[in-house]
Amino acid sequence: MQIEPFGLERWFADHEHEADVMLAESGVRALDASRFDTDPGRLDYVVPTNGDPALRAKVADRYGRAADEVLFTTGTQEANLLANLALLDDGGHAVVVTPTYQSLSSIPETLADVTRVPLEPPEWGLDPDAVAEAIRPETSVVILNNPNNPTGRYHPQETVEAIYDLAADAGAYLLCDEVYRLLADEPIDPVASMGRHGVSTTGLSKAWGLAGLRFGWLAGPPEVVQAAWSWKDYTTISPSIFGQHVARQALDREGEILRENRDLVADHRDRVAAFLSEYGLEWFEPVGPNGFVTVPDGFATGQSFCRRVVQEESVVLAPGGLFGRDQYFRIGFGLDSDDLTTGLQRLRTFLDRHR
Repeated sequence: MQIEPFGLERWFADHEHEADVMLAESGVRALDASRFDTDPGRLDYVVPTNGDPALRAKVADRYGRAADEVLFTTGTQEANLLANLALLDDGGHAVVVTPTYQSLSSIPETLADVTRVPLEPPEWGLDPDAVAEAIRPETSVVILNNPNNPTGRYHPQETVEAIYDLAADAGAYLLCDEVYRLLADEPIDPVASMGRHGVSTTGLSKAWGLAGLRFGWLAGPPEVVQAAWSWKDYTTISPSIFGQHVARQALDREGEILRENRDLVADHRDRVAAFLSEYGLEWFEPVGPNGFVTVPDGFATGQSFCRRVVQEESVVLAPGGLFGRDQYFRIGFGLDSDDLTTGLQRLRTFLDRHR
């Protein structure tokens, strides 16, 4: 079994450490640890290893589910891995909506046959009929990222419900990565609340500004959660006790944290939108802290554009080719306001020089 190299992470590894400004990060700026009690006591395993039952019950309430229908994981990335292993352990077939975060396509492509359903610019809308055409008798799962990374498109409730119904009618599951959902002003219902065929993954990274906790979860029907837990015994065994300790506090202060982060993202989105308009660059206004932008005239691809920007201005952007779209680049604007100002100033200098 061989998995495709994770292009975005390799790009970051090559450029992020030495660059001055990271203008490609897909999450909200990190909250300071001083805002929380960071002493969990003994640094032992979390017991039971699927997570504290009381905290799992609290999370399960979000989905109208029971505590045993939630599995705590080491970030959303592990939740997605475990969900794919649980749903595609016998191979079979998956339908994946793209462009998307690479793990949501590369992991299933390593395990099973995959049909991609592409979103098309400029609005990146999702057509349920295209999903219906892609589903086969042997389809086990339809995989969606909503709001979408990299485009920032938030598919509406009726569209997601239509996709859920298609999956359920085929005896498949709808797996949705929902890490950006709570940055929407009016979040739609999570997929795991839609019925027994819905599986949601998320965590406290992108919307919460707590990526360093590496704390996430999978919510869904018992058979999927139990199978994922069986796989987790071979990955991280238990979630981080430190992550769970701080996560409990963050969830108790959800309103405060999310209100602060939504305000920051909204302000920064407006600033980036004004900047892009000034230079004739286009995007579909995103939900969440990153957007997919057309490559400026004079550059053949997002790769060539982003490479020149990091070489000349020490600013990291993400080439759209890493998401299968060469004529775009991803910009992240969830960073600190001062860093965003510096990044846009340097990008302005670069674009003016190459006009």
